Amino acid sequence: MIVSQLVLIRHGQAHCNVAGVVGGPRTCTGLTGLGRRQVVLTAQRLAAEHSHDPFHALYAGPRRRLQQTGRILAEVVGLPLAVEPGLEGPRHGDADGRPWHEVKSDFGGGPHTRPDLPWATGSDTWNGYLRRAGEFLTQLIGRHEGERVLLAAHGETVLAVHTLLLGIPAGTQSGFTVDHGSITRWQLHRNRFGDDRWMLDRHNDTAHLAGSSEA
Repeated sequence: MIVSQLVLIRHGQAHCNVAGVVGGPRTCTGLTGLGRRQVVLTAQRLAAEHSHDPFHALYAGPRRRLQQTGRILAEVVGLPLAVEPGLEGPRHGDADGRPWHEVKSDFGGGPHTRPDLPWATGSDTWNGYLRRAGEFLTQLIGRHEGERVLLAAHGETVLAVHTLLLGIPAGTQSGFTVDHGSITRWQLHRNRFGDDRWMLDRHNDTAHLAGSSEA
């Protein structure tokens, strides 16, 4: 029996993604036209699902690209949107607004390469972000036991969910691809003996984006 579901939607393509800059809270300028189309297609797919197996709650993080993604989902699916600070994503400190290639050159790689060091002045460490996000996600899952929850999230949030529910050890260098507008779904299964087990039903599902354009 499926008891709970956690469905994560990565935000659509954002201007910071196209420019290759760190889109922190100060400098995120939201979705591109393509990013909006990606989210509309995602929302249409989820609305069809919601009509026969309703979602109970919709959350988005506070950054502009997440709020825009969440508002599109809310309008199309027909759910109220709650903006949740716990879904903010990594804190980038002084790297906010800087080109990623400069940040990585200064740090000597991406944030995950030295996961216990901040990648910029005032930033998270990668492992610190995963712990903080995991604590919030554990609370959110407990808050919505027995429900289907939809999240407009950063790609890093999807990685944090996988780290939490798969029990991935700190410092693991392998990872997951998370495309814009993709759907990732976790299900909590309970067997007849009362044993619970989280199972990954799908990851990075982009079948609904076949009609979008990269132009």
